[in-house]
Amino acid sequence: MVEFTRRTLMASSVAAALGASVAGVGQAADPDDPNTPRAPLVRGELKRFSTTAFGAEVTGPFVFGDGSLLYSLQHPDRENPAPYDRAAVGYFSGFQFSFDGESDFDELSTPETDAERRTVRSAAGDYEILARERDVINGGSELLGVPQTPDGTNITSDQFSGSKYADAGYTPDCNQFVATNDEETEGYLFTNWEASPGNVSRIPLSRDDDGSWTADLENALNLANTDALRDLGGTRINCYGDLSPWNTMLSAEENYGHPRVSLTATVGDIVEQGTGKGLRGAHEFWNRPNPTEIQAAVDDYYGDESWFVQSYWAVAGVELLAYYLGAEPVDQSGDGNDLTPIGDVYPNPYRYGYIVDVRDPAAETPEPVKYYVMGRAAWECPDVQSDERTVYLASDGDSKGVYKFVADEPIPSYDDPMDLAGTLYAPYVTNRDAAVDAPPADVNLEIEWVELGHATNAEVAAWVAEYDGVTQVDYLETHTDWTEGDEVTPELLEAADRAVVEGGNRDYVTDEEIVEWADQYETRGPGGVDEELRRVPFLETRAAAKEIGATIEFNKAEGIDSVDGAEPGDYVYFGISALNDDMSNDAGDLQLQRVDGGVVYRAELEADYDVSTLEPVIVGPDASDPAAVADDALINVDNLAVLDDGRVLCCEDADQFGRSYKNDCLYVYTPEDDDRGHGNDPDGDDADNPGRGEGDGNPGRGDDDDTPGRGDGNGNGN
Repeated sequence: MVEFTRRTLMASSVAAALGASVAGVGQAADPDDPNTPRAPLVRGELKRFSTTAFGAEVTGPFVFGDGSLLYSLQHPDRENPAPYDRAAVGYFSGFQFSFDGESDFDELSTPETDAERRTVRSAAGDYEILARERDVINGGSELLGVPQTPDGTNITSDQFSGSKYADAGYTPDCNQFVATNDEETEGYLFTNWEASPGNVSRIPLSRDDDGSWTADLENALNLANTDALRDLGGTRINCYGDLSPWNTMLSAEENYGHPRVSLTATVGDIVEQGTGKGLRGAHEFWNRPNPTEIQAAVDDYYGDESWFVQSYWAVAGVELLAYYLGAEPVDQSGDGNDLTPIGDVYPNPYRYGYIVDVRDPAAETPEPVKYYVMGRAAWECPDVQSDERTVYLASDGDSKGVYKFVADEPIPSYDDPMDLAGTLYAPYVTNRDAAVDAPPADVNLEIEWVELGHATNAEVAAWVAEYDGVTQVDYLETHTDWTEGDEVTPELLEAADRAVVEGGNRDYVTDEEIVEWADQYETRGPGGVDEELRRVPFLETRAAAKEIGATIEFNKAEGIDSVDGAEPGDYVYFGISALNDDMSNDAGDLQLQRVDGGVVYRAELEADYDVSTLEPVIVGPDASDPAAVADDALINVDNLAVLDDGRVLCCEDADQFGRSYKNDCLYVYTPEDDDRGHGNDPDGDDADNPGRGEGDGNPGRGDDDDTPGRGDGNGNGN
């Protein structure tokens, strides 16, 4: 753990934070900036295995024990020909990875015709669909991927008005197979559904003698509709995940709605400034009637002084989550709600944004456990090491972080998972000066881990429960003199909004509590803070880490994985989907040269399963690189999956840039055996290998998953 004081590391001033926030949606690069040298670049070999149907991400890659590959077809274009017009989960029949570290397929060509762009293509095998969105399951009582209200009503846009994060069933993500026999030919496929309310489905799968896989939809179920998950408050935006060393599904809640401050700002900036104007993020408006409308409201209230309310779009679906929990729908008009506040049942924001362990996966009803003690964020990908104590986690979005959790004892050794105890850490990049304006391909990021706090799962769960019962009624009553039953007018809502902008949302953890926690942290250390403040780093993980100066500037950390059973000396891979915005501008502490296409880092596990050096092994292209460069480059890496032989599956959530085609791809990365760190083209200027050498495009993208340009709440950007 790095020893430091808050004041020696805090670099962002109120003025700097205001500059970042007022600028709003990402920091657009200067078009006169030079191209980033050695971008794109690959240290090893990168081969395209598959392209998805138009409009679809490739998500949730999973490789069975026999080498068969499966992935999700997430939010495809509805104009694609059937069956590629609906989200699906499928596998590639007739192909198995060999696990010998060698190339076992010829690289797939780029799609050149409209017909090729609107289908799933692969270098080997045929994509066989196992299940599609809204398939009838569970004896006809449910639709695949669709949560229900307690009385069994499907929560779909044709049943309920109000904002939605994505169409129910349209966004399958992570897939993990839990085998139930030694031959691994039978078991359950668990799939995440990235929406609000969230969901995890369980589908029985079996492999026939000819190697084909069959899904038993009759006996499939949505865990969202079980009492066990509903009793936890359900889930929200279930994105990537992993298979635990103890053979259970780990689902990650990518709760984008958690930022309470925008971009590089800190809560201390708000307190110093005396107002949250220019700095507030979406979390502060969680229980506002019609919360997604806060950005339009801020624009209207503040005019030229308006700012980007980070993640405002990601509180979409909170009203639907209330209905999932049993709230009576409020008066609805058109596509949204009127100003009537939801007052009977409302989701507690501190119940979402966790790692969910699906215990007893083969039971009639699996038993989900939320690991509150691992912190609250927009989690993508938990990677549990073979010591069963060390967990690396990535929080997706702009100005977010990678984190580490270390349990006191192996996680499965706790008879009661609520007794799980451990320490949460945030990263601090120690060589930031060396990285200033340097090509990311040339810079290893040196990491030390900053302790945030220690607790048990039960302790954090008890802190969370203290905020149950807060509703939209409280937003109005707490911040104005309104009383339930009185008329709610636009003027009243504006008064409440302005009060929250100025003083923060008093219904939840307050600004003052976070700043006081940080002050005590500095003088007493993480273990010396007052008992009532110990909750702060677990419930407000991002805000706490930023407040003490940790490096919370990673942009779209979307993939972490290591080989199953990884030991010291093996690698953990970290995918940063877009190395731009606060990793490259002068608003933050990290100031690398901008690489819109993203970077894949790897870190060698040390003797204690720590990692301290992130080494770039794949560098994406610049935003305006031409097709000759961008067509064969990895763009906006999303999910990562490490094969048993050390090769890495790299999925894309691509922004396309200069490509000749608009499809996401799945690549297979083969690391170098020798001359580690120098790549096939150490100078980065191989003219015969444009996708692996030096690019020549200007930076040009300034958006991310915390902006409406990347996630519009309609199932089009996840």
